[in-house]
Amino acid sequence: MTKFSVIIADSAVKELKVLDAKLTERIKIHLKELEEDPFRKRPKADIKRLHGLKDPILYRLRVGEYRIIYAIGEKNVKITHILKRSDAYKVLD
Repeated sequence: MTKFSVIIADSAVKELKVLDAKLTERIKIHLKELEEDPFRKRPKADIKRLHGLKDPILYRLRVGEYRIIYAIGEKNVKITHILKRSDAYKVLD
């Protein structure tokens, strides 16, 4: 199986740094799982393609109240944002 590299954009790193330690660890576990398969839904990993966006095609991973927004390349997953649900979709407008 193809393994993906997870790349975290500077904007996502800043967003991750303001979260508490317990939530940060939970998100890091989910990011690690994206290396195996960033498309497949699995327990505790609600992944959906964001519609209405054509280039780049973006996906979101739900982790509690937070949304991890990412794009998928040939062998990498680029995390663009890690935001609360209430803020996540505003960024994409």
